[in-house]
Amino acid sequence: MKLLVTGAAGYLGSEVARLAEEHGWDVVATRLERQPPHGRAVRLDLRHGEDAQRVFLKHGPDVVIHTAYRQQPDDEVWDAVVKASHNVALAAHRTGARLIHLSTDLVFDGEREGRYSEDDEPRPVSLYGDAKLAAERLVRDLHPEALVVRTSLLYGKPGPQEALALRDGVTFYTDEIRTPVRVDELAAALLELAESDAGGVLHVAGEDALSRYEFARLLAAAQGRDPGEIAGGPSPGGPRARNVALDSTRASELLRTRLRGARETLHSL
Repeated sequence: MKLLVTGAAGYLGSEVARLAEEHGWDVVATRLERQPPHGRAVRLDLRHGEDAQRVFLKHGPDVVIHTAYRQQPDDEVWDAVVKASHNVALAAHRTGARLIHLSTDLVFDGEREGRYSEDDEPRPVSLYGDAKLAAERLVRDLHPEALVVRTSLLYGKPGPQEALALRDGVTFYTDEIRTPVRVDELAAALLELAESDAGGVLHVAGEDALSRYEFARLLAAAQGRDPGEIAGGPSPGGPRARNVALDSTRASELLRTRLRGARETLHSL
């Protein structure tokens, strides 16, 4: 299997590339600035459509897993998310590659009880959510057989969430609900899906719906910090996605990989 991973120097992309190499796959790892730790590195600015076409034609991947994104600054989000996803989907379709496109729980507005299923209507309230939803729609138009995977906060190896939980002076929101997923379990699920013919939209996130405050306490305790030092409070006013917990029932029925909850993986207090 030849796999092309976009954003292969990133938190998820590097884990996908690492695990695929362990499986014996031939991994092409695209990079923009940082060197990917796994796979055969290829420099590619996904915002340039002709360059994407050239790289895809040269390497001929069987599967593309598109993890690359940018959440800030605001003036770069649209090109880095929407234009890049357009170019990836078009290049994958033209070269006959299966495409798995990573999206986010932030395509929802968070103004409901319970969890969001794949059948719920997205209504983003942030620029990033708007861009990711626009990218989803472009991908499905340009590459109808593609699979769009929505996920949530990632953790499990030293990264942004772990660092944030150890930082002093941070207030973690008690009313922002997510479904965190271990990055290695998500990567394993993506490789399973790469070998399937699943299409459409699929939610792939952890079992537990947790507030940012609860999640930070678990992360802090797992790293040896007293969770009692974690400060919690309500999120500020204004447009903000609060409860964007994902229902991953379909994924759990489809996958062999178990998507555990953070309470289990980080040991409940």
